[in-house]
Amino acid sequence: MSRWRAAASSISAAAAVASRNSAAEARVLSRALAKAPSPLPLPLQTLSRTFAKSAAAAATATSPGTGASSPPAGPRPEIRLNSMFLSKPCSLALPPDSPHRAVDPQYEGIKRFLLTLLLFYSKQSKSIRGANVVYDRITSQVDAPAIYDVFQLEKTFKTTFSLLVLHMWLVLRRLKEEGKDGVKFGQYIYEMYNHDVELRVSKAGVNLLLIKWMKELEKIFYGNIVKYDAAISPEARQDDLVNVIWRNIYAEEGSEAMDAAAAPAVQALARYTRREATCLSLT
Repeated sequence: MSRWRAAASSISAAAAVASRNSAAEARVLSRALAKAPSPLPLPLQTLSRTFAKSAAAAATATSPGTGASSPPAGPRPEIRLNSMFLSKPCSLALPPDSPHRAVDPQYEGIKRFLLTLLLFYSKQSKSIRGANVVYDRITSQVDAPAIYDVFQLEKTFKTTFSLLVLHMWLVLRRLKEEGKDGVKFGQYIYEMYNHDVELRVSKAGVNLLLIKWMKELEKIFYGNIVKYDAAISPEARQDDLVNVIWRNIYAEEGSEAMDAAAAPAVQALARYTRREATCLSLT
């Protein structure tokens, strides 16, 4: 945790300095981004159908209706964490007619011939496109506001990065089951993850010593991967994963013991993690 705290505090400090020194530039950039068209988001493809239902409920509770100027009155529906993510794991494979399936365009004639010459249908090219789809699914899950509502997390750079690492671990762990081809496919996803994290760090305000902070985050990534592997191994104790999730995602500096108020959310995230790991193995 000390390495993460040092990196996180340094990133926050650098962001604060950049914010003070570049306020005018930030305002200009903000206006430019406001005018720029944003890409259409991919449909939210959650890793868990159970979580999808919970996320939809939380999103409904926190989002105003169409044309509304303010959120609807009344208390938000209670999220019963103790009863969530207890259903039997199942395959996450999409049905053949699902609109969320990503398929390569099938051209014929001269178009296919030219694309073949350009290696569009090569194994590497197909793998890169597939890895891009998988990583888009990961980030759509991590960036969804509902996941922060359900698991009672404040959306900060630390929590977003920690959830991103957790979901990357789930996918990379599953790909290892495919042997050499799965590991190679996972490497393409990891390269996209690295590029995305660099953009996120820059967006947080860190432009100086970026390589240094990326190396620190890389150490945190691999350290967390090892801890998650150990916590979910057959030799691990039942509460090992809960403790690892608490330290990696929830704990603040100086709070080694688990906060009793946060315990239900931490335990729910641990159940979610175990269930998704099993669901992915069945997929």
